[in-house]
Amino acid sequence: MITWKNLDTISAYQKLQEAAPVNLAEVMAGEKGADRVKKYSVPMAAGLTFNYAAKQVDDKILEALVKLAEETQLAEKFEALYNGEVINTGEKRRVLHHMTRGQLGGAVVADGVDKRGFYVDQQKKIAELADKVHSGEITNGAGEKFTTVVQIGIGGSDLGPRAMYLALENWAKMNGTFKMEARFISNVDPDDAAAVLNTIDVEHSLFVLVSKSGTTLETLTNESFVKDALKNAGLDASRHMIAVTSETSPLAKSDDYLAAFFMDDYIGGRFSSTSGVGGAVLSLAFGPEVFAQFLDGAAEEDKLAAKRDVLSNPAMLDALIGVYERNVLGYQNTAVLPYSQALSRFPAHLQQMDMESNGKSVNRFGEPVDYSTGPVIFGEPGTNGQHSFYQLLHQGTDIIPLQFVGFKKNQMGRDVVIQDSTSQQKLCANVAAQIVAFACGKADENRNKNFEGGRPSSIIIGEQLTPQALGALLSHFENKVMYQGFVWNVNSFDQEGVQLGKVLAKKVLAHDTDGALKAYSDLLDI
Repeated sequence: MITWKNLDTISAYQKLQEAAPVNLAEVMAGEKGADRVKKYSVPMAAGLTFNYAAKQVDDKILEALVKLAEETQLAEKFEALYNGEVINTGEKRRVLHHMTRGQLGGAVVADGVDKRGFYVDQQKKIAELADKVHSGEITNGAGEKFTTVVQIGIGGSDLGPRAMYLALENWAKMNGTFKMEARFISNVDPDDAAAVLNTIDVEHSLFVLVSKSGTTLETLTNESFVKDALKNAGLDASRHMIAVTSETSPLAKSDDYLAAFFMDDYIGGRFSSTSGVGGAVLSLAFGPEVFAQFLDGAAEEDKLAAKRDVLSNPAMLDALIGVYERNVLGYQNTAVLPYSQALSRFPAHLQQMDMESNGKSVNRFGEPVDYSTGPVIFGEPGTNGQHSFYQLLHQGTDIIPLQFVGFKKNQMGRDVVIQDSTSQQKLCANVAAQIVAFACGKADENRNKNFEGGRPSSIIIGEQLTPQALGALLSHFENKVMYQGFVWNVNSFDQEGVQLGKVLAKKVLAHDTDGALKAYSDLLDI
């Protein structure tokens, strides 16, 4: 039987707090460090590897983390989730994003519908539309092919799909699967939509409107912006727009769209990249086959995340180490540092996924918790970040755990030898150097040049960023966030914290304001 308990009531957590901390600079020095790199490594899907040698753990701490996983029933809770139990207690919903890429457990029937069958059916319909667009069976009013796809959405309807598109754009161009350029409109700031519209040929553009409820203010505002541009160009908007929404939304049966594809309330926005939310734009941009490869990588990694052996389950292990860092070592932030330009927007996606999921101060039952929960997530791709915020990471007063991602090969296969090494070799040399520099530091009598070290990091390493590798990477972090929510006994699948501002914004627009709200409205000339 599953029980939900606060972290500070778990006996394994009490023992974890008593464990002697690891001197990272000492254990990572010399041959001891080399042995750790070989030992503390776990295979992931799609040829990836999770290496945590530079984390502040040893066998005793890992043993305590295993006990914490057992006592908090992490494997059992994941099993309950993918078998369709109501895990999102705040909204009384199932959590089924894993089923968009496979079925880990038994059939899940909700509202009289087999949910795996439902998601597969929507993926097939999206694939059929994408193929018709690519073949020229579906065209604009002049009978000409669409060349650009523009996604209109915000939050999970933008960050994940945008990050995934950018991650695979160059790979697709090099592998002959690039079909259509994709652009994204998200911000209600009119300059966002205007900037995109000014750089595309609207006559040959297909717009994907993404809103589960069909009522998202920013998205509907931008839809009107786009429709106005289409009208001004003398075009029939209904021949240029498709919708991704729920079957019960006002968009579902509208004649304003060429087609509508459906998601449901069991897929949270920040976990929706493997649903139609990401499927439509990625299938149009790269072809349904590439999107299917992306799903395969995620499904393969999900299977590893379901393993009960913590030390061979990379997502669970990563999550538990993160809990140790947050709740025992007291680290408040985590930096995500992909040494891959293709992953330039991946940290922004993880920022939403993690902070919107576990940024909670009450447990699943609405009771305040007396311990820290989700960390602040930030990041930039290397080596750009090195010339931005690494000064603070190396010598600042706060220790910030780091999560590196790196690949042995670049995506485009183009490089040049300069000073006896290629650019890719320089990139990889930088990430290797940073891991050791953060861990071991460098003593110097000049305090300004002294590096204390002891700054923990992990790295996910792959051969090349492919669709399968990207799917595995996405799944790893989705499952990490899920497991940490389980340990902290919070509901990782609602986001009430984003609602209050929306409600007050509507009051401002309706001129139903007083006090400070009216004063700020006046300052902004609303």
